[in-house]
This record gives sequence, C-alpha cells and structure tokens, in this order.
Amino acid sequence: MSPTDQNSQASDLSTTPHTSVDADNESTTHFGYKTIEKDDKISMVAGVFHSVAKQYDVMNDLMSFGIHRLWKRFTIDASGVRPGNKVLDLAGGTGDLTAKFSKLVGREGKVILADINSSMLNVGRDKLRDKGLVQNIEYVQANAEYLPFEENTFDIVTIAFGLRNVTDKDKALRSIYSVLKPGGRLLVLEFSKPEHELLNKAYDFYSFNILPKMGELVAKDGESYQYLAESIRMHPDQETLKDMMEKAGFEQTSFKNLTGGVVALHKGYKF
Repeated sequence: MSPTDQNSQASDLSTTPHTSVDADNESTTHFGYKTIEKDDKISMVAGVFHSVAKQYDVMNDLMSFGIHRLWKRFTIDASGVRPGNKVLDLAGGTGDLTAKFSKLVGREGKVILADINSSMLNVGRDKLRDKGLVQNIEYVQANAEYLPFEENTFDIVTIAFGLRNVTDKDKALRSIYSVLKPGGRLLVLEFSKPEHELLNKAYDFYSFNILPKMGELVAKDGESYQYLAESIRMHPDQETLKDMMEKAGFEQTSFKNLTGGVVALHKGYKF
C-alpha cells in the first residue's frame, strides 16, 4: 500500500466514529482493513506478535514517547487492587501490569499473566523473573474468548491493548464476565477515538506515516505496525465498547479518556 493510499484511508476513517465494522457475514472478520475468514485471524495476529515480541517494550516506549507507562499506572490506580486479591492480566504480553499487580497483591494474592501468543508470554516470563518476581505469578497461554478458569475466580481482570486483536470481542467479554467474582471488575485499556478533530488528524498522520517506518527501522517489520495502526481504527469507539460491556452483563460501566481520547480506560463491574 502506498503512502498516498494509507493517507486516503486514514482520512476517510477519521471523519467517521471509530466503531467495530462488521464483516459481510458471520464467517468473516477484519484483520486491519482486510476482510478475512474468522478462522484465519488468530494465526495472522499470532504472526504479528511473534514478529514484534522481542522489540515490543522498546517500540512501546518509542511509539508513545513513554506515555504508555502513565496510562498503565492510571489503570493500576483505578483498579482498586488490594492485598490478597486474585488478578488476571489478560493479553498481558510482556508483563508491565503484572509486575505492578504482583507487588500490590502481596504474598497472599496471585496474578496470572495470560496471553494467546507464546512469544509474548515467554518474553514476559523472562522479564519478570529477571526482576525477581516469581512468588505470586503464574503464566497461562489462553484465548480470551475461551478462558480456561473456573467461574467466579478473579477479583480483577485487566486487558491492556489486547481487546482490539480478539476475533470475537463480545464472546471475550462474556468469558471475562464469567471468570470474575461477584463484585469483581474489568478494566479495558485500549486505543480509542480522539476527542478533537485536529488531534485526530495528527494522530492519523503519525499512525500511517511515521509508525510503520519506525517499526521497519527498530523491529525490522513495518507491515506489523501498519496492521496495528489499522486495527486501532477498526476498534469500537468509547460509547460502542461501553455498550458492548453492558450487553455482556457488566454494570456501572464507565470510561475515562486519556491523552485526549487517544486511549480510553473502560471499567465495569460484575454484581
């Protein structure tokens, strides 16, 4: 795809709300801007994250100018985590949230770092063990749509920058609802729809002109970061995701825009 084509698509999408665009039929879904068979998405997304896993943390710092650390700290603070809690860090990747939760839940608590991608999970395990975080952390390779845990297990479930890569988001939200304890809460940290049009245009320019080139230079994989930019545009906007959470059973749902809506933190409770 040429830069001109990228800019054209970005411009078109920036004029409309960022909502999850349904495919033409139940057997297809989206991989960035491409329409693909649902059965192919897991392997295609896996290919992206196998490719970028080793440079994932470096790229996060570069792409967000380090601001992702503040977004994650806000998520931790909003979680209400307490000593003794059991936390599921879903799509937890290289373990940034897990590391912070591990210290906060203490010896009596537990944090499970879960990710569908083995390469990301391995990088996270190695990083956390190097930090000496071993006592209260478990590692599980899991698909968010079919979580391998008993009902009413977790006090908190977080999914940070992972929901947009899930094939069936509604099914994943229902699966998360099932494994939460009554009174438990879900926090979804994800890229979203900027609040102001000027910011939206600047964000589109950065995403489609700078980000893939940065991925090519640092991670030697511009195509994966092109997909990541497209996947953000195909993700549900703030109100749409809030409605999806409510349909999955969550109550007292809310969201907080961060950095002008470039990212939003959604929160919902199970009662």
